[in-house]
Amino acid sequence: MRQIILASASPRRKELLKQLIGDNFLVYASSYEESPCPGMHPKELLLKHSAEKARDVAKHFNSGLVISADTSVFFNGELLGKPKSSEEAEKMLKLLSGQRFLVITGLTVLDLDSGKEISELKSTTVWMDKISNEQISAYVRTGEPLDKAGAFAVQGKGAAFVEKIEGDFFNVVGLPLFRLGKILQKAGVSIFEEGLS
Repeated sequence: MRQIILASASPRRKELLKQLIGDNFLVYASSYEESPCPGMHPKELLLKHSAEKARDVAKHFNSGLVISADTSVFFNGELLGKPKSSEEAEKMLKLLSGQRFLVITGLTVLDLDSGKEISELKSTTVWMDKISNEQISAYVRTGEPLDKAGAFAVQGKGAAFVEKIEGDFFNVVGLPLFRLGKILQKAGVSIFEEGLS
């Protein structure tokens, strides 16, 4: 089997990739620093960040497939990443309360053997229920929203606020498994081989 490297320190992405291909991958966090790029469309920025993370990690390996992703909430023409404080988390949740918005992931798979790089955007529509200020404050106090794009975790307590989802659920968690599975299979990785679970 080909060596697979996950270019992310995210425990959620690690669990999702494990769900798809088992334990047969390395985790090597990227040191790429995301920075704003004035004038660049937010969706292009997600693709750029994802690709740069993969390229950064690729420098440390000679062979294999590097997988990276960058996920944000897209609402009113702006990206909402991870809140930097409890106050910012509350502000994001108040903004998203009762709204429909997109969760978008820039996904990159870099094949070190062929040099081929695939970068794509995957979008999932999320409808969030109306949340009271008291609920928002209580949720933020749990600490869960502080390292999540858009300040909520659909796979955690934040699920209580998500009315419905249209699209890939796993994309909202941080790694679009359906699309990733297709890309990996095209690259010669059989996710159904014995010993991959």
